[in-house]
Amino acid sequence: MGTYLNPGNSGFSKIINSDYVDKSGLIGLINKSIGTTGFLTCVSRPRRFGKSYSAKMLCAYYDKSCNSEDLFNGLEIHSDPDYGKHLNKYDVIYLDMSDLLPYTDNFSSLVPFINLVLIKEICSLYPDVSPASTLSDTLVYAAEHSGNKFVMIIDEWDAPIRENPSIQHDYLALLRSLFKSSRTTDRIFAAVYMTGILPIKKDGSQSALSDFREYTMVSPAQFAKYVGFTEDEVRDICEKENADFEQMKKWYDGYHLRNVGEVYNPNSVIQAAARGTFTSYWTQTSALDSLLRYISMDFDGLSKTVAELMGGSRVKVNVLRFDNDLVSFRDRDSVITVLIHLGYLGYDEETQEAFIPNEELRLEFLHTIKDVKKDETIKRVADSNRLIMDTVNMDAEAVAAQIEKIHEEEAAALFYNNEQALRGIIKLAYFAYKDYYIKFEELPAGAGFADIVYFPKKDSSLPALLVELKWDNTAKGAIDQIKDRHYPEVLKDYGGEIILVGISYDKKKKAGSRTHSCVIEKMKF
Repeated sequence: MGTYLNPGNSGFSKIINSDYVDKSGLIGLINKSIGTTGFLTCVSRPRRFGKSYSAKMLCAYYDKSCNSEDLFNGLEIHSDPDYGKHLNKYDVIYLDMSDLLPYTDNFSSLVPFINLVLIKEICSLYPDVSPASTLSDTLVYAAEHSGNKFVMIIDEWDAPIRENPSIQHDYLALLRSLFKSSRTTDRIFAAVYMTGILPIKKDGSQSALSDFREYTMVSPAQFAKYVGFTEDEVRDICEKENADFEQMKKWYDGYHLRNVGEVYNPNSVIQAAARGTFTSYWTQTSALDSLLRYISMDFDGLSKTVAELMGGSRVKVNVLRFDNDLVSFRDRDSVITVLIHLGYLGYDEETQEAFIPNEELRLEFLHTIKDVKKDETIKRVADSNRLIMDTVNMDAEAVAAQIEKIHEEEAAALFYNNEQALRGIIKLAYFAYKDYYIKFEELPAGAGFADIVYFPKKDSSLPALLVELKWDNTAKGAIDQIKDRHYPEVLKDYGGEIILVGISYDKKKKAGSRTHSCVIEKMKF
């Protein structure tokens, strides 16, 4: 066994002996790529989503220097028809790029270091192979000498680019020499698996590694079930650890992926189950991943988008605007896209919308936005908090003025005059509600459906808010509807004060006069 060549299965053995959730089905996908043109695979996902677990699992499975039969007994892959065909049959090169940081002077000497150590280990394993002038040629000679191809696994492949962008050109040239030329690639590798946070870097007009098949947070395809924990897996963990599933769902669910549904943050689920505490287990492991840096960028529409996200709205995003690095940002869409890849936002591939997926990430946004130095963003937070207090204090004039202001600023002209626009504006205006309330929309109540109900959290001292919206009608009519249809009955077990809020928009008002009105009343069961 070597350090980087055939390192054995000890890494995966430790994982198996811990609270392991079976993700071995991923091996079957890589097995299917062997002997095909799709043998180069790159999977990107956020930190804390099990990338290293998967890399160590693949290393244990393919490494011919060890016997991993006992480790995979009982796992999903064991029943795969090709299980035995590839088990411990290959020379494996395993590079965890983040581990190389202290040995390469912040990655500045990464390329010569990789060439040196790998050529040395290859020639040590195969003494009859003379070192060539390049790593790729040395690998060709070793593969031909042994009659056995290599499996290469690169964990955190993008760490060097993220931490030291100046080495990008030389690093991508190394990867290109290994994986771009069919003259060497087809003779060396049975399969290559790379994992990282970012998709493959676009180098000028051409991807540096265009032959790789990529599976990302915006398009995971068949790798979706291996991105995080599925709902069934989380239910099993909660049952085993006697944890509250509904709380687990509230805090860590939300990465909605096509064909899989809800996907949970693995690291946070495991920690919450073990500690019995539901809180944010997000950890800042690199200054480059700072949420503050991104939401403070000066792009048109970004502050508005952040406010919409914090208000629980989904926002359209063009993920193709992102250049796959942490330096080149074009606009608001590229910023939102990098937040998706970093795990700060969820993404719905079908609707092409981004959103804050759960309570854990909402707290991260909430804590971070307080440090944002951008006046516009700070003002939005202050305005939303003030609107909530104005509502609680029954200042109908102030509420109407603020709703009108936001409506004029944010509603696109094409969609200004419809009820959906007004509902969206209300959600945007009250986006700070999650500090105090739980929001319900179209809540079955009395003889109908209440438009929006803000129900106080357990630790909140504020009253409940029941908001009814009217288009081309009066705010008083909204209050009358609340009473006539007995909407407050849905809160009869609450026992506290209820603020009834009627908000209307009259598009027929003359220019210069206020088009929004508000009536606020108080009641108590």
